Amino acid sequence: MIVNSWLKEPPRGRLRHRLRMDSRGFKSFIWLILGAILCAPAWAQSPHMSVAAAGLAVPAGEQAEQQIPGTVTGTIVDTTGAAIGGARVTLTSTRTPPNREMQTGVDGQFSFANIVPGPFQITVMAAGFTTQSYSGVLKPGEFCVVPAITMPVAPATSNVVVTPPREEIAEEQIKEEEKQRVFGIIPNFYVSYVPNAAPLDSKQKFELAWKSTIDPVTFVFNGAVAGIEQAGNEFGAYGEGAQGYAKRYGAAYGDLVTGNFLEGWAFPSLLKQDPRYFYKGSGSTRSRILYAIANSVICKGDNGRWQANYSGILGSLASGGISNLYYPAQYRGVALTFENTLVGIAEGAATNLFEEFLIPKLTPHLSIH
Repeated sequence: MIVNSWLKEPPRGRLRHRLRMDSRGFKSFIWLILGAILCAPAWAQSPHMSVAAAGLAVPAGEQAEQQIPGTVTGTIVDTTGAAIGGARVTLTSTRTPPNREMQTGVDGQFSFANIVPGPFQITVMAAGFTTQSYSGVLKPGEFCVVPAITMPVAPATSNVVVTPPREEIAEEQIKEEEKQRVFGIIPNFYVSYVPNAAPLDSKQKFELAWKSTIDPVTFVFNGAVAGIEQAGNEFGAYGEGAQGYAKRYGAAYGDLVTGNFLEGWAFPSLLKQDPRYFYKGSGSTRSRILYAIANSVICKGDNGRWQANYSGILGSLASGGISNLYYPAQYRGVALTFENTLVGIAEGAATNLFEEFLIPKLTPHLSIH
């Protein structure tokens, strides 16, 4: 009776307490539902979220396992399957710098230990064979045996160096020398600005002598010399007027012709010497002065060696001997011939000094090597 009456009519105080309890539970339930709704998109976007992304640390054991080094090994063979010893094998891996290298043994094998797991590339080079490569991925702790790397024989190659004949090289150099004119007018063919110029053969020495002899400027220059001699009444036995001028002109031109061909062709061809002056252009001023003076009595042989200038001295003596045939009696004689040769040597030294220090500055479009 007491129980039933309580159920039917509960006391007001207990009822209010229960209502308050029910209100708090309802609010908690509402917040739980709202929390689930708000968190649902984040969970939906990352259904496979990793343990690390979720803020959970990777076990130390798993990290260590991912870094366990491995070994890469293999064999190098030729197309017949025979092992290639002494081949250079290079392993490239961004995770194991720097590159590792070794040579294969007589059995053609190679082995790289302590390689960090990840992608790698093997490059093989051997003399007489075409370079080969192999790429792979090494797993943690793996003993990786790459497939046998076959090296095909390299195709036969040959380097052919075509060198023009010495005569052709010399001919090209002569053509350049024949363009050398002081002030763009006066020929200066007997100077080489190529230190190791190719030696001239007999035909090319004759070519230089001939071009120098028949150059139009040569005739003009020779005429000026004859005019100066006549004005100063040199070689008075030749007389005056046109006849005297013609004799002086002929004598001067005779000296030029015999000098060009005897000193520039005949004796240089016979004694295998080069009649040209080789521009030095470097070194101290003193060394260049001594070089220029010395070149009046020495010359370069066709073999490229420096030697006494026998061809120049003998050519000068022979030219002087021939001049005895057309000069007046008082300008002839053996003593005078030797005297003129010595004077010619001194003049040669002076000319070489001009060639070394002044003439290049007065020669347009000059190519100095």
